[in-house]
Amino acid sequence: MNPITDAEAVKLFPSLQHLILIREAGWKFLPIDDPGDPDAELDAARIWPAGWRDCIRVRDETDALGLRIQVPADKHSAPAIVWERSGTLAEVVHELLTLPVPGSQLAPTLVIGAAPKLWTP
Repeated sequence: MNPITDAEAVKLFPSLQHLILIREAGWKFLPIDDPGDPDAELDAARIWPAGWRDCIRVRDETDALGLRIQVPADKHSAPAIVWERSGTLAEVVHELLTLPVPGSQLAPTLVIGAAPKLWTP
């Protein structure tokens, strides 16, 4: 059996176009522990220099969470959340892809919370 192309997959499941966009922007998808689990979530991250990470967790096309975190140099402190959005997969991917590059003048830097260790790929 031949794998299907991205175009064929999007034709079957249109919301996959958003995952293809972030993959093409350099995001890495994390392995799913139990793909047969009906509550399984899809996680992906984009790693920036200086400890910055953009992360997404997708439960389904209507339930996604995006974060920008900064992982501290010392491994004893929790990662800091500086940006967070939840919504549909399309909304969250759009917001993540339009976030300013970390370190740029308009990039978020104000810490709004602590990220769980799970979000440090």
